[in-house]
Amino acid sequence: MSRRHYNLPPLTTLSAFEAAARHLSFKTAAQELSVTPGAVSHQIKALEGELGSALFERRHRGVELTANGHALFETLASSFGRISKRLEIIRENGAAEKITVGSTTAVAALWLSPAIIRFWREYPDVNINQITQDFPFNARADVDFVIRYGRDRNSPLHHRPLYRDELVAVGTPDLAQAYANISLVDLAQERLIHLDSDARNWTTWSEWFQQLGFDGELSVGSRVTSYSVALQLARKGAGLALGWRRLVDPMLKTGKLAVIGQHRLPAPHEFHLVEYSSDTSSSSAEILKSWLLSEVPGGSV
Repeated sequence: MSRRHYNLPPLTTLSAFEAAARHLSFKTAAQELSVTPGAVSHQIKALEGELGSALFERRHRGVELTANGHALFETLASSFGRISKRLEIIRENGAAEKITVGSTTAVAALWLSPAIIRFWREYPDVNINQITQDFPFNARADVDFVIRYGRDRNSPLHHRPLYRDELVAVGTPDLAQAYANISLVDLAQERLIHLDSDARNWTTWSEWFQQLGFDGELSVGSRVTSYSVALQLARKGAGLALGWRRLVDPMLKTGKLAVIGQHRLPAPHEFHLVEYSSDTSSSSAEILKSWLLSEVPGGSV
């Protein structure tokens, strides 16, 4: 029996699996592929039959990837991304190169966008697109690299360390003057602005206090889902935010915010530049990566 050159299953089964794994939904995958959910299910069953391994766990309210399914999805997502990038380069055929960078809205507003503006002064002909979202970036073909806090240990993507930040309490300059020597016990009773984020690796107030040796109760304060909103409330005197020192440095320098007290904690994780399409990176993308890495000499605050 003749074998396919790369010994791959039919690409239709791989495409159906990748879409279903990305959405964790046969129905949503079917809508994307313009087929029926039954067709997607049939393709995935055919793929599982050829591989001799289950790729999904079927549950009452949906599906979850098995260990083999997760490993295959990571490989396909990365491979499809590289193929898509190469096809885009071929289509453009010498047109101006575009670079797409992803980050959270806070990282974009406080660090990445100002850095890109400085980059443009040196490289005005490079086109850079930014995608911002306050939930984790999954593998996607339209992104060259992402600025990410913390490292995904299960990801095959290349993580280049950028810097390790420092966590401090921030509020208005008046509060900073009044609370110059505030204790952790008293600080815990101030109105704290808590950030509820889908990214579970962001440090919380509770974790900050615990790492500094305080295990008592914290004030209820207020809760927000955007770091930019947390900083805005702190600027207006509505409470104290947990400040990422390098990110909020421009606001500290202009006096919009000030560090409260003497308590400081090195961030548990580093910020990384995560390469989503390293195999087909354009020369402009490589220039931007190197430039961003040079923006943070020493890798620490």
